[in-house]
Amino acid sequence: MKTVRLTAAQATVRYLANQMNGEGETFIAGVWAIFGHGNVAALGEALYGIREELQTFRGQNEQTMAHAAIAYAKQLRRRRAMAVTSSIGPGALNMVTAAGVAHVNRLPVLFLPGDVFANRGPDPVLQQIEDFGDGTVSVNDCFRPVSRYFDRITRPEQLLTALPRAMRVMTDPADCGPVTLAFCQDVQAEAYDYPESFFAKKVWGIRRPEPDAAEFEAAVTALKAAKNPVIVAGGGVHFSGATETLKAFAEKHGIPVVETQAGKSVLAWDHPLNFGAVGVTGTECANIVSEKADLVFGVGTRFQDFTTGSWGLFKNPSRKILALNVQPYDSHKHDAIPLVADARIGLERLSAALGNHVFGAPDTAIKDGWFAKADAVTAAPKDSNALPTDMQVIGAVQRASRDNTVVMCAAGTMPGELHQLWKAKLPLSYHMEYGFSCMGYEIAGGLGIKMAEPERDVIVMLGDGSYMMANSELATAVAMGKKITVVITDNRGYGCINRLQMGTGGAEFNNLYAHTNVHPIAIDFAAHAAAMGAKAHKVATVTELETALDAARSTSETTVIVIDTDPYPTPESGGFWWDVAVPEVSERSQVNDARARYEAALKERS
Repeated sequence: MKTVRLTAAQATVRYLANQMNGEGETFIAGVWAIFGHGNVAALGEALYGIREELQTFRGQNEQTMAHAAIAYAKQLRRRRAMAVTSSIGPGALNMVTAAGVAHVNRLPVLFLPGDVFANRGPDPVLQQIEDFGDGTVSVNDCFRPVSRYFDRITRPEQLLTALPRAMRVMTDPADCGPVTLAFCQDVQAEAYDYPESFFAKKVWGIRRPEPDAAEFEAAVTALKAAKNPVIVAGGGVHFSGATETLKAFAEKHGIPVVETQAGKSVLAWDHPLNFGAVGVTGTECANIVSEKADLVFGVGTRFQDFTTGSWGLFKNPSRKILALNVQPYDSHKHDAIPLVADARIGLERLSAALGNHVFGAPDTAIKDGWFAKADAVTAAPKDSNALPTDMQVIGAVQRASRDNTVVMCAAGTMPGELHQLWKAKLPLSYHMEYGFSCMGYEIAGGLGIKMAEPERDVIVMLGDGSYMMANSELATAVAMGKKITVVITDNRGYGCINRLQMGTGGAEFNNLYAHTNVHPIAIDFAAHAAAMGAKAHKVATVTELETALDAARSTSETTVIVIDTDPYPTPESGGFWWDVAVPEVSERSQVNDARARYEAALKERS
């Protein structure tokens, strides 16, 4: 057996550079790195040596560079991914939140945090956390609950099993998620005689599981027995590449489709069978058909509480749930009829079994009625002196968008209103991280999308709160020449949570700057963005916003547009109840009233 003597770090990057997807591309498209003690000496040297084959990207913050990697993988439907490396201690812990994002959203990313010395010679090393009762513990154990596979590399030969396991997880449709290989810093530098065959090119294809015969028969029976089914389309439809298959299935059998946050854009917004967003942030028309449905057919969805209205939405007393999902964990939720299979394969097989069976055509008038209301709230304001609403800002961005535009967001007010109001024309033209709803994902995620699809026009929408939480990768986008357009709605605080606080009877407290124990501040976000190299504008009206968006389209520079908005208004129509527990006892009548409404809603759900 021929061998090659390499350090463990060199072996890792050489192996990753030879792992291919089914389209002939390297699966790991690059490595995001912030170097420090624990990864600079060995991994840094190894990455330098392979820089022509495996690119290294420098981020500004460990969490946000990981967000960029995650968004990259999501936009490419998990066909490619990236690795992220940090030093030990705080650098590693900064990535744990991003690992949670990837885990919840079933997205591949490889974390390579530096770790303590395996030989324990210099213990305690700088930044080492010492567990008083367990000498094997380091800060990287925090990755365990947010990793689909975790390993600690304490000997260089362990890579022979750990790296193939990592690739299997990241390329498996059912198990897909973040992998953490905590890499002891002395081991990174140790040499070993690796088999040359370990570095041969290997292709990782997409597994498309066929449905089990008994589960399939039960699914067909349930569909044929239904009178008013509805399809709940989740992110798994995108990951499976099943958008055209879903469209053909819905058209052939006459079933309305509603979309989760992750599933939005599986059908064009104006397709007659697309009734739009479902659940807490849903459209009126989608929630009406969902309430009446006697069969809720989930395709590639994990049935998150925003989708189900905390399981209060599907009100038909005879309703059943059919869950087509490649992951058995998701297909069995809430006593569903499980159909464990690839989404595309499952839909094709079901359609063939149903033959020419057609369900009753849904009432499209309710969809027309909803969009009439949506158009009214997204229209430019008649009073140019009034602060615009977030809905009106969305309308301006919509009017300025093109077919190749990707609008993206993650947290705050915008996710709910974009879910309801944004008119997505093409698949993957809507990118929302709402599984973890992670503030700070937005700008870094926009960069990741642009890296994945350079030809796309990427518009990032976020509030001032998210911008303050994580804005540093704006400088990275500028430095890399990856043009994104960022629209910041400044409502002077956390407007979304302020409204939730009020809705549960709470007093306005500690959310908007006006209600905190600090002096209200006026932050010049345009000046801040300009200082990081972006073209930046502060606009006063929706008309000025549209003009600025038109100008941004014609430039190759990353552009930031800031507009002040009213923190209070939300769409009067659409939406559904969300289970947010209200205190049973309070001295405030508003809280007691909210508790009474909450208890009534609980009884209605049960």
